Amino acid sequence: MAGNGKDRRLHARTTTTPAYFRFRRSSLFLLSILVLLGIFTLALFLSQRQISAVDRDPFSRSQLFQVSEEKLWGSSLGYGYHPCAKPTSKYSAPEDWDRYITVKSNGGLNQMRTGISDMVAVARLMNATLVVPQLDKRSFWQDTSTFEDIFDEAYFIETLKGDIRVVKELPKELESAPRARKHFTSWSGSAYYEEIARLFKDNKVIHVPKSDSRLANNDLPLDIQRLRCRTLYQALRFASPIETLGKKLVAQLQSKGRYIALHLRYEKDMLSFTGCTYGLTDQEAEELKVMRENTNHWKMKGINSTEQRIGGFCPLTPKEVGIFLQALGYPKSTWIYLAAGEIYGGDAYLSDLRSYFPNLVTKEMLVQKKELQKFMKHASQAAALDYIISVESDLFVPSYTGNMARAVEGHRRFLGHRKTITPDRKGLVELFDLMEKREIEEGPQLSSLVCQMHKYRQGAPRKRYGSLPGSKGRARLRTEESFYENPLPELLLPLKTYKRG
Repeated sequence: MAGNGKDRRLHARTTTTPAYFRFRRSSLFLLSILVLLGIFTLALFLSQRQISAVDRDPFSRSQLFQVSEEKLWGSSLGYGYHPCAKPTSKYSAPEDWDRYITVKSNGGLNQMRTGISDMVAVARLMNATLVVPQLDKRSFWQDTSTFEDIFDEAYFIETLKGDIRVVKELPKELESAPRARKHFTSWSGSAYYEEIARLFKDNKVIHVPKSDSRLANNDLPLDIQRLRCRTLYQALRFASPIETLGKKLVAQLQSKGRYIALHLRYEKDMLSFTGCTYGLTDQEAEELKVMRENTNHWKMKGINSTEQRIGGFCPLTPKEVGIFLQALGYPKSTWIYLAAGEIYGGDAYLSDLRSYFPNLVTKEMLVQKKELQKFMKHASQAAALDYIISVESDLFVPSYTGNMARAVEGHRRFLGHRKTITPDRKGLVELFDLMEKREIEEGPQLSSLVCQMHKYRQGAPRKRYGSLPGSKGRARLRTEESFYENPLPELLLPLKTYKRG
C-alpha cells in the first residue's frame, strides 16, 4: 500500500508541474503584449504631436523632407560631355559671292536670335552674302531697337568671316535693283536651299520676310549644325551696354549665394493667347477673352480653360510655382530672380509666390533705376538682360515653354548641362487638384511625388526628341524637339571623343 501511495504522490507531481509552467508562460505572454501596446501608444502620441506642429506651421513641412545640396544644385559637371562647335576638317573658307540675302527677323528676342542663326546657315548653303538683318518693329512688343542696339554688330561680322561674308548694307548699285521676295519653307533641309539658290540666276538679291524656323532640326550636314551654334552662342554677342549691366546683375545675385532664375510666363498676352484663366476673377477672364478675340493673328479664339489646364497647356500660376519649388526641397531662404515681363495682376498674384520664397527679386530691385532706364523702354533689350542672368544661374526653371525657355535650356546644355528643371505641368495639375480636394497636403508625401515626377527632367544629356506619334508629312517636323533646345549629339561630344578629335 505504501508503494501505491508513493506512486500516487509521484503521479500528482507529474500532473501538477506542467500546469504551473503553463501559468508562467501565459503570464509572460500577456506581459509582453502590454509592453508592446505601451510602446505603440507612446509612438502614436509623439507622432500626433509632430503632425499637429506641422499643421500649425505649413513651412515646417518642408523640413521633414530634406534634400542634399548636391541634389538641389548639382549637375554632375557636364556628365562627361564637352561642347564642340568648331568646323570639321572638310569645312572650306567662304567666297566673296556677289549675290545677297536680305532678311527681316520676326518675333521677340530669342525668336529673332535663332532665326538669324538659321539665316547665317542658309546663306552658307546658298553661297550668298548676308546683309545684317533688320529686326522686327511691328510685333506685340513694338520695339524700335536696331541690330546694333542689341548685338555687337562689328563682332558679328568679324566672327563669321570664316563661315560667310556679312555686310552692313547692300552695295549702292543694288539698293534700287529688283529683288526676289521669297518666303522660305519652314523646317527645310539643305537640298531645298540648293534648289532655291537658282533664283540668283535672275536676281542678285533675295529678300526673306521671315527668318524663324527656316531650317530643319535634324538631318542637316554636321558643319551646318555647328555653324548655327557658333552663330547663336558666339557671333550674336550682346551689345556692350547690355553685356556690362547683365554681368553686374549676375554678380549682385551671386553675392547673395546660389540663385534660381525663374522664367515666369504669367504676362497678360500669354494668358490670353493660351486661354488660361484658372485662379483669376471673372472680370480678368473676360478681359483676356476680349484681348484674344481682338488679336487678328491669333487663330484660336474659343478656348476651354479647364481643358487647357488639365492637358498641361497652361503656365503655372505664381502660387503653383511656390508649391512646386518647395516640394522639390528648396528652402524658404532661396534667392529667386524673376525673369519675366509684367506679371498679370501684379503683386496680388506675386504675393502668393513670395509667401513661399520671400527673397524674390527683379532687376529693378538689384540696380539703380537710372541704370535700367534706357533698357526698359525696349522689350528685347530688357529680355537680353534676363537671358544673361538665366544662362548664368545655378538653376533655371521655366513655368511654361516658349522661345526663351528653349533657347536658355539649349545654351545651358551646351555649356555643360547646367541644371534646368522643366515642370511636368500636366502631372503637377493632377497633384494640385488633389490638394484642393484635401486628398493630399504639402509635406513629405507631396515632396516625394514631385521629386519622383521630375527625376528625369533636370537637363541631363539625352538625344533630341523626334516627331510625335501619329504626325505625318511636313506637320511632323513641327512636333520635333528644337535643335536650339537640345544640341545633342551634334554639338556635345563625350569627353574621350573630344580629346581624340
